[in-house]
Amino acid sequence: MVSKIIKKTPTKTIKKARNYHQRRRKKSPIKSATATASLVVASINKSIYSCHRRLIKIFSKLTRIDTPKRSPRKQGYKFLKKVTAEDPQNLRRSLFNEKHSLPPLISPMKKTVFLDLDETLVHSKPDPPPEKYDFIVRPVIDGQKVVFYVLKRPFVDELLDYLSKNFEIVVFTAGIEEYASLVLDRLDWRAAISHRLYRNSCKEVDGKFVKDLSELGRDLKSVVIVDDNPNSYVFQPENAIPIRPFTDDIGDGELRRLIEFFEGSDKFEDMRDAVNKYLAERDEKVVQV
Repeated sequence: MVSKIIKKTPTKTIKKARNYHQRRRKKSPIKSATATASLVVASINKSIYSCHRRLIKIFSKLTRIDTPKRSPRKQGYKFLKKVTAEDPQNLRRSLFNEKHSLPPLISPMKKTVFLDLDETLVHSKPDPPPEKYDFIVRPVIDGQKVVFYVLKRPFVDELLDYLSKNFEIVVFTAGIEEYASLVLDRLDWRAAISHRLYRNSCKEVDGKFVKDLSELGRDLKSVVIVDDNPNSYVFQPENAIPIRPFTDDIGDGELRRLIEFFEGSDKFEDMRDAVNKYLAERDEKVVQV
């Protein structure tokens, strides 16, 4: 039996292989465009997510004291229970080991006013820019430059000007120094502020930042703190003037009323008595309205 030897032409074999591979590689233009678009969208979504996470990380550092509890009718801060400086049951620690006392008073007869910054003297927000703002600061936080649009509260310049002539002004903020120092550089154009204290001068109580005035080298009978957050002055509520948080109300008159208070406070030897009288009269006016 003679076997047949079948010869295949090498050229035809190669052509068939090429045609086969070309048919397998050839894709529909529609499917190819769809796949490309999907990759582009996925890349954009990844970039947006990454940017969003970065902003969240930055803003977590700028969180001042506590997240307010909101309801449809009312919003405000959740009050901490009243504590004392000697109470060992509470978690109280300085964020740094050293004490952050202020330098001695130049004039021992002067009284000291501690002013909060955000929502008390100014309101700041990041991009996109709001309709109204007075200036811009660009702090670098965690290696990222962030743009903040700052709106000054009505009468803030007048308040600082008046207080600088009669009181020692200390701005005490729970904000981080990278941000707050730039705002104060722009706000304090008259060099009215004597000292600045930032988050590292606060104490931590149950995860919240508290401003303890007892360790700053000032007699508490000669001290007033103005703050929109009650958690800030939980150690010295008798020295505190609560103020309504400011966002963008150009008709706000809180600081003008503060000027009137300080104008009449010189007849009180103990500022805590002046604060008590002022708040009682203010509450009475609110009830009458």
